[in-house]
Amino acid sequence: MNINRHIAHFDLDSFFVSVELLKNSKLRGKPIAIGGQSDRGVITCCSYEARKFGVHSAMPVKLARRLCPQLQLVRGDMDSYSKHSRLVTEIVASQVPLFEKSSIDEFYIDMTGMDRFYGCARYTVELRKTIERESGLNVSYGLSSNKLISKVATNEAKPHGQLQIAFGEEKGFLAPLAIEKMPMVGAKTSELLRRMGVETISILSQIPVEMMVNLLGKNGIALSRKANGIDETPIVPYHEQRSIGTEHTFETDTIDVQALQRDLARLTEKIAFELRSTNKLTGCVTVKIRYSDFQTETMQSVIPYTAADHVLLTKAKELFTKLYKRRQLLRLIGVRFSHLIPGNYQTNLFEDTHETVNLYQAIDSIKQQFGEQLLTRAAGFTNSKRNISSKK
Repeated sequence: MNINRHIAHFDLDSFFVSVELLKNSKLRGKPIAIGGQSDRGVITCCSYEARKFGVHSAMPVKLARRLCPQLQLVRGDMDSYSKHSRLVTEIVASQVPLFEKSSIDEFYIDMTGMDRFYGCARYTVELRKTIERESGLNVSYGLSSNKLISKVATNEAKPHGQLQIAFGEEKGFLAPLAIEKMPMVGAKTSELLRRMGVETISILSQIPVEMMVNLLGKNGIALSRKANGIDETPIVPYHEQRSIGTEHTFETDTIDVQALQRDLARLTEKIAFELRSTNKLTGCVTVKIRYSDFQTETMQSVIPYTAADHVLLTKAKELFTKLYKRRQLLRLIGVRFSHLIPGNYQTNLFEDTHETVNLYQAIDSIKQQFGEQLLTRAAGFTNSKRNISSKK
């Protein structure tokens, strides 16, 4: 373990709810939830007041209302959440040289070296104050020698708290915590470990590495190290212009708008699936066309963070309609997603039902097992031969 590192983990408390409270202060102190408006919808985020009743994210709205009859449902506004996320990102970027945006509302910040000048703890406090003053959002944070300990510390400090774990105290801090508080331990792993009598991270840390490998494969080695407070994962510098894209060069130049839109739909669906497969969201869509005379034009639009097909398809078609004005033969069409951040695509399916969310998961599961070409939307189906190239 590199004892010279000072890593802070910042988490915007109940981010979606906090943004809604900025817009409507009358909601403050009440059990509220962000999500679908019908009983068939799902909860995306909820206030701490709602959590006291057992309400949590990914819960069907019908069940949430049963647990908390006074629950107030708020329609999600991803555009607003994206703007506030970008605001906080700009603040962090203006204050520190190295940080990682790990989701729409979480940041890892490298404070290493500040102890020689301003002081890591003091600077972290000041940065938190700056974010809260300029954004109006509450921040919880953990500060330690590595990303794992800082994230767990943040979770222990919530809501609106702070916790610093000194060098050498990482293992002791984790020891009494339930195994579910370890980021790598999901429901299945937790069930397996608890059947063996492993209830705390302290017990987990004492299991021989060989046994952990037998239980969990290669993940057992990483989990064993982390249970002992060891995490050498580096900060991944944030670059909002990272992108993925794909394009299609036609065998014969075409002016068939319907065929072009079908191809655009297929390309968009292709890289939207790639986004979800890598657990990322996009905040910008770009459509590209190249005419038969090789003149190339592009048009882009900043959008609320998403990885949902139907949202991205709508935006791509809108851009194409605005861009393709000359009605001359085209030799190429392409689409690109940029402003990528880590995140789950479900976070903006506010109006979708629980069945729709499950459908997305089922479709992606089939594509991952049997290939993405097995399932495609009717809008993107064609029997024509194609030459598609992906670019990153």
